[in-house]
Amino acid sequence: MNTIINFWNYFQQNNFVFLLLNEIPKDELKTHFDKLIDILHLYNKDLDLIIKNKTKGGELIITANGNPYLFKEVELLVHHAPVVERWKITAFLQPETNLTKYENGTDKPLEYYGITLRISEMYFIPLENPNKPTDLGIKVLLKNYIIHKDNPRLREAVYVHIEHLIGEKSFANDIAFIEIGQLEDEIDNAIELFELLTFIETKK
Repeated sequence: MNTIINFWNYFQQNNFVFLLLNEIPKDELKTHFDKLIDILHLYNKDLDLIIKNKTKGGELIITANGNPYLFKEVELLVHHAPVVERWKITAFLQPETNLTKYENGTDKPLEYYGITLRISEMYFIPLENPNKPTDLGIKVLLKNYIIHKDNPRLREAVYVHIEHLIGEKSFANDIAFIEIGQLEDEIDNAIELFELLTFIETKK
């Protein structure tokens, strides 16, 4: 319990630093951010955090990086979160609600260890496991799969994109397995990746 209290105390005392991300020297910001991560890791070394800045405040997201075994740890930590003015404290990555940028193809590419992917250019094909008919699998199709297929970080990069798109809980609970392949010109049953959450909901 002390590690939870320490984490929230540090965040409360230094929350303004994270609120003013753009106005604080990078090295000072890094010191505070590293310290906050260190204290979080005293509570659980496998949890992570994401800070998003909005015009009227900030959002602190505690994430288990898609590991369902750590969900209870995230929920416990957020359950004990204090009320911090101008901050929203969230358990888990939430599903992306604004899909317009993907529909229009105006989304920014996400860079991950040298792998650049855009959700608007990614597709998927539903897969079934005959032994477990209720399990949903997907094959994610990438334009530049051939370029990146030998990169050991590719699977991780694809997972991160999907997690940010459909939210951490759905990623962990609703998708049983993921394959990755090249997007060909003619694939009949390919669905645009940004429609994945809708697809999952219709399957339930």
